[in-house]
Amino acid sequence: MLSFKRYLNRNSDDWVIFIHGAGGSSVVWYKQIQAYAKHFNLALIDLRGHGESAGGDIMGRSDYSFESIALDVIEVLDHLSIKRAHFVGVSLGTIVIRKLAELHSGYVKSMIMVGAITHLNFKSRFLVKIGRIFHRVIPHMWLYRLFAFIIMPLDEASESRNLFIREAQKIAKKEFIRWFMLTRRLAVKLRRMEENDPGIPILYVMGEYDYLLLEPILKRVTRFRNQTLAVVEKCGHVVNVERAGQFNDLSIEYIRQVSSGNRFPSEPIRRYPVS
Repeated sequence: MLSFKRYLNRNSDDWVIFIHGAGGSSVVWYKQIQAYAKHFNLALIDLRGHGESAGGDIMGRSDYSFESIALDVIEVLDHLSIKRAHFVGVSLGTIVIRKLAELHSGYVKSMIMVGAITHLNFKSRFLVKIGRIFHRVIPHMWLYRLFAFIIMPLDEASESRNLFIREAQKIAKKEFIRWFMLTRRLAVKLRRMEENDPGIPILYVMGEYDYLLLEPILKRVTRFRNQTLAVVEKCGHVVNVERAGQFNDLSIEYIRQVSSGNRFPSEPIRRYPVS
């Protein structure tokens, strides 16, 4: 089973499950734990091959797909007797959450997607294809650093970028390549997800400078009533690290509103200036 960290709140029945992105680990949520633990029960999960899930029997599983990774997460939920929860994911972790909701929507009360990947434009597809072509000859950390700088190019994103690179160094090359090869049919999977509304409240939290990923979400949220976009100004890909205070405030309020049966906010797109 995947490794996880659990934080209990005796005054709450709500659970929040945190899912990191490829090359990261549950460490990426270190700025959320204290704020969230005041309101909810928390579970921070290290996905297969990442963090403290980098060893053990789960590494020997031959099926590597977003579906099998989502089922890994469900195994943890069942172990903890969690019937329903709010899910918070970043980057590639947002796809894992969408796949989980696709497989078993009953587990998901709401989804908060940070730096969400919903569509690959031509530039993104080209970069991924180049990576797949040369992954056997390029050291995997060179490849990861390249993509980290492409997605998080700004000086202001150096903390997020360095955090992800530091965590990625703990991943074995074989494991990294398995994850990277998940992108082989990613564009097709994303198109299928884009066409379907899971009927679950979704809050996208995107940085203003997350150029590769923001535009398709701006179009998407106007199509579905239960989807909302929070654009944090002067911020890049990993909003929960770069603007932790703002992210914590708006995402915690969103979960509280969803739990009380309200829709938040009333407009599909809201911008958050630097506080």
